[in-house]
Amino acid sequence: MERIDGKMIAQSIKDEVKNKIENDYISKGKDVPCLACIIVEGNSASEVYVASKEKSCAECGMKSKIVRLPNDVSQEKLENVILELNNDNEVSGILLQLPLPEHLNSDSAINKIDPRKDVDCLTNQNLGELFSATGKIAPCTATGIIKILKYQNVEISGKRAVVIGRSLLVGKSVANLLEQNNATVTICHSRTQNMKEITKQADILVVAIGKTEYIDSEYIKDGAVVIDVGINRTEQGLKGDVNYESACTVCSQITPVPGGVGPLTVACLMENTLILDKLRKGI
Repeated sequence: MERIDGKMIAQSIKDEVKNKIENDYISKGKDVPCLACIIVEGNSASEVYVASKEKSCAECGMKSKIVRLPNDVSQEKLENVILELNNDNEVSGILLQLPLPEHLNSDSAINKIDPRKDVDCLTNQNLGELFSATGKIAPCTATGIIKILKYQNVEISGKRAVVIGRSLLVGKSVANLLEQNNATVTICHSRTQNMKEITKQADILVVAIGKTEYIDSEYIKDGAVVIDVGINRTEQGLKGDVNYESACTVCSQITPVPGGVGPLTVACLMENTLILDKLRKGI
């Protein structure tokens, strides 16, 4: 059984982004890309994620802009901030840190982001392009999962992949990317019957259900590759959606939590910011 080193793979992506910024921007005297993160205060996990993104921007030679809004911010104010960033030529990419407080409509806010600056690929336009296989980028976590599989030389084409979870950000998006890479894909969710029978057929099992250590060896085919997207905070620290010790008895490769998919999400955010900046500026 191989423990997949997400940190190492993520670092290779960030190193590549840094080299491109040095060669295509800094050495030619051009303004480097800038990622703007909007955070509505009050969520400690969101604070950690935004700090990580700010640090990664610095590592890659990019600029970052953190826009903090009070927890009671109005929908109108939030969307006006997004429109201002749309019109800011220095800003290459805009990320709205989720989840938002319950009084805010995240779908409405996300769709105010200029699709050309939508680094998480969540606007209706960019999702439409993703699902029609014409998009230039994909959601960062889904992109990271495909990069992990390719870095690990996991054969995707012709294989049976099962994704547990149907969120736009992860489940549906990674299922689509797996299908674009010629896997045969099944999505399972809370209403799926006989889930173990389905997941036991998977050569590649992607788990994103938000239930701590829910999936164990009984759900996993011998020799399968397991990608655990879960991040659950417990008294024992961060845990995934997969029972790691149990899964290790049957799988061939597995991503740990922490240190698996998480670092890839941030690295792919850097890459998406660079891609969108180059597209917008014609570089």
